[in-house]
Amino acid sequence: MSVLPSGEQWTIRAGEYAGTVVSVGGGLRGLSYGDREVLVGYGEDEAAHAGIGQHLFPWPNRITDGRYTFDGSDQQLPLTEPTRANAIHGLTRWANWERIDDGLDESLVEVAYRLHGQPGYPHQLDIALTYRLDAETGLTVTASAKNVGTSAAPYGYGTHPYLTVGRELDECELEFRAEQWLEVTPDRLTPVGKRPVAGSDFDFGTARTIGGLDIDNAFTGLPSGWVVTLTDPGSGNRAVLSGDTGWLQLYTGNAIGRVGLAVEPMTCPPDSFVTGEDLVVLQPGAEHSTTFAVSV
Repeated sequence: MSVLPSGEQWTIRAGEYAGTVVSVGGGLRGLSYGDREVLVGYGEDEAAHAGIGQHLFPWPNRITDGRYTFDGSDQQLPLTEPTRANAIHGLTRWANWERIDDGLDESLVEVAYRLHGQPGYPHQLDIALTYRLDAETGLTVTASAKNVGTSAAPYGYGTHPYLTVGRELDECELEFRAEQWLEVTPDRLTPVGKRPVAGSDFDFGTARTIGGLDIDNAFTGLPSGWVVTLTDPGSGNRAVLSGDTGWLQLYTGNAIGRVGLAVEPMTCPPDSFVTGEDLVVLQPGAEHSTTFAVSV
């Protein structure tokens, strides 16, 4: 019997919403509302690419050179973005996750994975994702981690969904609020420093057309319960992502042809294992969770 590139497939439904959760990475292979996509998906016969629907444990974004020091010990992670010599998007995107709910509720899927210590990250975490669909409010995803080891562990979380309204991104309107954006180097996307959003090219506090603007930057100074809205001004179709994290990354999706906007909730910025900025330190037995939601 052949195995699909994204592993087992679990469909969730509620009202007009439908999505597919997969065992590889515990990822989301797509989300639709009626006959239109809300999140960019990929085929059953494909592996995830460009981060579509993936979850990023135990760090989001990049760690420059894959090197950091924690609790007095120097660590070297595998360089999983070799062209830029970075460690990118954590350690669980390609692991096979296990479904842990009873499968009786078609609007719910829960998956889990035990991350064992390994070179560069000698810690033990139990991590889980809960997907719940509601006919009125759409999809809610909760990501959690518990330190089941004996030593403190650095930790961060992010995810990589692409909002879509079925129109070329350049013609869509974007609206979100943030106080600062993170400048990065053009070659390796290494953090340089925070800059004010107000008056910059990234000021979308009032909805406006994206046009040809390239975005691949992190933002912070977010409102509590922040919201990012993508709108097709022709049809009025919207795709909305909200979250509770202190950071988000926006990416205009050049790698997938600018058909969707990656809106990536992150608990910490790039290089947080190096800088310590907004880094979560999970003591043995401690837990952390965060939630984001997607709707029309």
